[in-house]
Amino acid sequence: MSSSFQGRIVLIVKIREVRSLIQTRPVTLDPVRRRLAASYSVDDLRRSARRLIPRPVFDYVDGAADAEISMAANEAAFRRWRFQPRLLMDVAAVSTQTSLFGRDASLPLALAPTGYTRMMHTDGEIGAASAAFARGLPYTLSTMSTTAMEDLRSACPEADLWFQLYVLRDAGLTAELVSRAADAGYRVLVVTVDTVVPGNRVRDKRNGLVVPPALTLGSLAQIASRPAYWTRMLRSPAISFANFAGHPAMTIEETIKMFSPSITWDVIAALRERWQGPLVLKGPLGPADAARATSLGVDGIHLSNHGGRQLDRAVAPVDLVAGVREAVGPSATLLVDSGIRHGADLAVAVALGADAGVIGRAYLYGLMAGGTAGVARALELLSEQFTRTLQLIGVTSLEELRKHGRELLSEQR
Repeated sequence: MSSSFQGRIVLIVKIREVRSLIQTRPVTLDPVRRRLAASYSVDDLRRSARRLIPRPVFDYVDGAADAEISMAANEAAFRRWRFQPRLLMDVAAVSTQTSLFGRDASLPLALAPTGYTRMMHTDGEIGAASAAFARGLPYTLSTMSTTAMEDLRSACPEADLWFQLYVLRDAGLTAELVSRAADAGYRVLVVTVDTVVPGNRVRDKRNGLVVPPALTLGSLAQIASRPAYWTRMLRSPAISFANFAGHPAMTIEETIKMFSPSITWDVIAALRERWQGPLVLKGPLGPADAARATSLGVDGIHLSNHGGRQLDRAVAPVDLVAGVREAVGPSATLLVDSGIRHGADLAVAVALGADAGVIGRAYLYGLMAGGTAGVARALELLSEQFTRTLQLIGVTSLEELRKHGRELLSEQR
């Protein structure tokens, strides 16, 4: 046998050995499934959304007030914390179950209210609420939603739905919204208190954003590069402020001018009398305001600076958690949002004293990237990250995380 022939045999054997080590993935023809399968973080979903969605719409989600200092600081505030794990612990079985206002949740997590959601993807609020329900999590509908509260309840009859209320200049309309939410079976009323005047959202002003998106010369130029978005929009029912039938299109700043600049503690006391279920105040409340709220019978505090979209340079909500928890005691439910992008952020929030985190942009990036399935992917990622974090820091339940929270954390300044 010639040496050249023997060489060919050896080469064939080597090729077979290499081929046995190569694993080929099945080809996914569905672009949404392919895109979501290749998303391994919320940042991946954000990048997909940015490629797919017209700039004015993406900027509405991605942007914040003025110089966007608060938005950047919100994320940085979570990332200042470092874990000191408890090692040599049996973490084979971990439970992430909790209870929020008397109903079980699979994670210490809720979905925040977001306005104009069908502008981001035609699945809109129904898609987000459906994904939340499938994951065993509550969903909060915004006053400025693009799906009426009754229609969302009809579409998601068993979901844990909360309603976010902006107190309006028209007191009668505010009362009507509260009554409708109760009649439609919304379980928790979340009253936003940091929108007495509109935040200066520079990106929206530059883009001239209106609801629904207008086909201006600038947006027409984007149709060729964003065909899937515009095809969905043109095939779907017109977007409107669904809880205000017949309301005209207007800029984002103009919608906020509907809100009352005269919210006082008397207004909160009156809402407490009117609303029979759990009542939550949402805003950047400090310890003194949080304690006053609970003295009026408020059941929960949702620490939020609106994702940096209202007062720029506002304190990061996660930095308020420990002080507010001390002020309100263990019985009040304490929620925190603004800056949660990873399951580890959720672990930090709970370790500091929060009952749960609340996400907005994190699931909206998923919605823009893949509709209902994209929201489900965002929640899947956060769940996996949170569970893995608990295992790596040596705790098996939220009770353990709360008990040992401060010894598990160190702050890097």
